[in-house]
Amino acid sequence: MSVSRRSFLTHGTVLGCSLAASPLLTPVSFAAAPWDTRLVVIVLRGGMDGLDVLRPYGDPGFAGLRPTLGSGPGLGGPNGGGGVDLDGVFSLHPALAPPMPPLGRPELGFVQAVSTPYRDRRSHFDGQDILEAGTRTLGERRDGWLNRLLQQQSGVEARTAFALGQGDLQLLRGVAPVSDWSPDADLLLSPQAEDLAKLLMQEDPLFKAALSEALALSREDAQDPAMGETSGGASSEMMRSGMEIPKARRGKAHLKLAEFAARQLRGETRIASFSLNGWDTHTRQKKALGAALTRLGDSILALKQGLGVDVWDKTAIVAVTEFGRTARQNGTGGTDHGTGGAMILAGGAIRGGRVFGQWPGLAEADLYNRRDLMPTGDLRATLAWIMQGMTGVSRTVLEQQVFPGVQMAADPGYLR
Repeated sequence: MSVSRRSFLTHGTVLGCSLAASPLLTPVSFAAAPWDTRLVVIVLRGGMDGLDVLRPYGDPGFAGLRPTLGSGPGLGGPNGGGGVDLDGVFSLHPALAPPMPPLGRPELGFVQAVSTPYRDRRSHFDGQDILEAGTRTLGERRDGWLNRLLQQQSGVEARTAFALGQGDLQLLRGVAPVSDWSPDADLLLSPQAEDLAKLLMQEDPLFKAALSEALALSREDAQDPAMGETSGGASSEMMRSGMEIPKARRGKAHLKLAEFAARQLRGETRIASFSLNGWDTHTRQKKALGAALTRLGDSILALKQGLGVDVWDKTAIVAVTEFGRTARQNGTGGTDHGTGGAMILAGGAIRGGRVFGQWPGLAEADLYNRRDLMPTGDLRATLAWIMQGMTGVSRTVLEQQVFPGVQMAADPGYLR
């Protein structure tokens, strides 16, 4: 069952205004399933600049397009701004160096020059809708591709998949059961208030189940030292109603998401999804992108630490964004909405240390509309191959049901 903040608060008016004012849910999604591998999907909202994350310093057109973003004199030499050289052509942004140790087995991989079928309008909302729906056009399906994957499996339960973070995650929306969790607020009721709530909701089984799940998750967090202590300070109105809603815990929300996801994935959960903001870098991209990549890298490291070696080795993390950005930097040290972009892969199940995909080049004639990186691969095909390898779902189901109209072609070998 998916518990959204909107549906909870709609029914929550019966418990008083104090509950309705509580930021109860920031959805993180998880799911349990018949397979033993783990899949984590991170949506990078805002349009990540794949040409700065994976700097193609080996392309002769790069320096001219990006005189102060990851290339040029005084920025760390020929390897693209002092990043991690991957293959003599691409250099990884230095902010992502920590999750990719120089020694041992590389556990970060990349796919360059990919996109969804979305083109030209460059709207964040439309781009994210198509990304999360996994379709060719807007409005083609109302459910998300992760939920459609779950619909193909037997034995799926609510805790098979979790949606984490603020706002709805469309990619997990659908008829298959999914659980939501918020890291920033808890709902705690006294025994008397719980009895009152059950009495009020006895004729509304859907909301009764939603409240039970929210309470269970809140108790679980309160008992887990890794999530920190809850704070009190309930208002007199809350105390009169027998309800205590602690204040939001301080801390880095992205780490709370990753830590909670790791705890669930160590158990029956097989899929987790959450989103990270901060990728819309129209101005001062150096600072903004570095901070966003640091959050992403810290989230990956938190997942690795929380999962432990055994579970990490059968985990794949996929970070996706709605579109790339312009090939040429703008006049304010940033980039604008584009087309072709990059995907970031991580986990013990990933064949890391390499850049997948067909590179189109940065000559003006090679650019999409002479302004953006030309997409040479369908982002959905990458997702389909990873899902096929991790879950065993057939290629036919992936091409026809999960990602309608996608063509998977030959296996690129993303997984170990």
